[in-house]
Amino acid sequence: MQEVHLAPMDPQRLEPVIGIERFESFAHELAPRMAEAFDGVAIVNVNSTPAGGGVAEMLHVLLPVTRGLGIDARWLAIEGEPVFFAVTKRLHNFIHGAAGDGGVLDEAAHEAYVAVTHSNDAELKGFVKPGDPIILHDPQTAGLAEGCRRRGHPVVWRCHIGADAANERTEAAWAFLRRYLEGNVDAYVFTRREYAPDWVPADRLFVIPPSIDPLSPKNAELSSSDACRILQKIGVLDGDPQGDVALTRPDGSPMRVRHYADVVRTGPATPPQSPLVVQVSRWDHLKDMVGVMQGFADHVFDGHGAHLALVGPVVTAVADDPEGAEVLQECWNHWRGLPHAARARIQLVCLPMGDGVENAWLVNALQRHAAVVVQKSLAEGFGLTVTEAMFKGRPVVASAVGGIVDQIVDGESGLLVRDPTDLASFGAAVRSILDDRDLGQRLGEGARVRAGELFLTDTHLAAWAEVVSSLRG
Repeated sequence: MQEVHLAPMDPQRLEPVIGIERFESFAHELAPRMAEAFDGVAIVNVNSTPAGGGVAEMLHVLLPVTRGLGIDARWLAIEGEPVFFAVTKRLHNFIHGAAGDGGVLDEAAHEAYVAVTHSNDAELKGFVKPGDPIILHDPQTAGLAEGCRRRGHPVVWRCHIGADAANERTEAAWAFLRRYLEGNVDAYVFTRREYAPDWVPADRLFVIPPSIDPLSPKNAELSSSDACRILQKIGVLDGDPQGDVALTRPDGSPMRVRHYADVVRTGPATPPQSPLVVQVSRWDHLKDMVGVMQGFADHVFDGHGAHLALVGPVVTAVADDPEGAEVLQECWNHWRGLPHAARARIQLVCLPMGDGVENAWLVNALQRHAAVVVQKSLAEGFGLTVTEAMFKGRPVVASAVGGIVDQIVDGESGLLVRDPTDLASFGAAVRSILDDRDLGQRLGEGARVRAGELFLTDTHLAAWAEVVSSLRG
């Protein structure tokens, strides 16, 4: 188990983004109440990885702001063997209703899960004080709930994933987790109420949608010319960037892009003036990168001059996702089988992860340069990449699944594809934006307003205040 050390962030920095009235309520009413309620204890978050994925990204945002408000907040990341992460990835897929690796959640899976849980629980005791509230994130940490409760810690289990409809796989996943959670958790937090299994007590159930940090390198202002130069620098766009773009780290220190992306394509890089359709996500079957590729090849690229970039992390950099390399290989195999004309307009991009701040600036540049951002997931807990693109004012085409439907109002702040397997409808939605610049601008502006009102740091922490306050009665 490792501790992730984060410096406090001055919450005053949020005021120019959220406005003075909203900031006053956040910083001068909510924060003092929380600080008083938790004087003398730390709020301890536990998840499965310090980097990669939306949970780690949110903790990198929420905890510095919480600490800046005078509240002690800490972050611990568990460690495990490959067999443990194979089981938790299976749980992840099953909770979404998907088959995943085709394995089962049997007693052998429980044994592998418990072995890692016990070793991490033994270490956890040395990191926390009696009475510290502990927030456990997602299936990887559920096995810690019993030990925390036995030692007298208030326990919250926060699940960031879920499915719109139950099936035998979702039932199997919840039966597996129920063994570790039921009777050991004081409060359950889900992204959507529909995601909670029926055995979760209604009086302990809270609903909190995720959020993004408007000030982070992933979402900070970036001019279109600088975005273009960054993408030229890493090899995604054609052309000479004419020098480095001056960027900053969260602490204000200067930086520049030093690493290149790993790009699979045929022929030259995408011309900067060509419309670029972008999907950014993990290499995960549920993100349906292959479907995005085929939908683009069959229904978008011909006659529009558009290019597609499917973007994910370097697969060796995300420790808790053993399927990443397999999915990337499937995408590569599918790309090779496309007609040459389509293949020449599609690139697979693996972004470097060695410097998390650099990676965030690269994602920022990709989303801001995109003519259309897509998220054609087969299932989605929430989909923070949608929120990020909306906040940047980009027109988004996304599947009407999971928390995406809580973000996008169809036709007002993006376009929803009702059936994510309907590639013709997906392609038609993307084409409608490529063909109508006014539509794209209108959708982008609606997206920017909605993301700013509902999915930023202050609203997220305000919702968490209700949860942690319930722990103190």
